[in-house]
Amino acid sequence: MKISVELTLTPLQDDFEAPIISFIKNLRASGLIVLENPLSTQVYGEYDTVMGVLQNLIKKSFLSTENVLLQMKIVKTDRSDYEPHF
Repeated sequence: MKISVELTLTPLQDDFEAPIISFIKNLRASGLIVLENPLSTQVYGEYDTVMGVLQNLIKKSFLSTENVLLQMKIVKTDRSDYEPHF
């Protein structure tokens, strides 16, 4: 089953950019379809693959960052080719 996931990683510290950059670089290296914008990162692929990658990367991020918040939305479909119709 294909899924689309929207992620927003928010380190609760002054030096917030380094953990975000590291998280996104690891997502890019995962082989998943990754699209970014200034507010969030979207990941697309097969459920088991995406969730396995996210489980590992979220844990790694949480272990390396003292205080961090992650917001995640999951849609049961691949929306990577979405284009507005208006």
